[in-house]
Amino acid sequence: MQELLIRFLVGGAVVCCFALLGEIFRPKTFAGLFGAAPSLALATLGLTIVHRGHPYAAIAARSMLLGAIAFFVYACAVSLALVRYKTHSLRTTLFLMPLWFVVAFALYVLVARRPA
Repeated sequence: MQELLIRFLVGGAVVCCFALLGEIFRPKTFAGLFGAAPSLALATLGLTIVHRGHPYAAIAARSMLLGAIAFFVYACAVSLALVRYKTHSLRTTLFLMPLWFVVAFALYVLVARRPA
């Protein structure tokens, strides 16, 4: 229970900081870009370091990075489809969502095969 409370407090504080940055900089959607995920990731990594140590946290951070790269590929594909082909946004995002998972899995396989 204490771990959840810490995660909530740290995550909330970082979300507030990003919202403040979004108010300061343009465009206003900047705050949405850095919504909850980065702050929760930071809180989770902090708790992981405390409870499981640095090596385990390094693996978790690497996994987060690979997921972010996969999401970037997905976001680029969705943006391209929406702008170039003028497709419906809900259908496009749902249709291309497997791309995110395929890229994430491929990156995982590539990293897992690498010798330590």
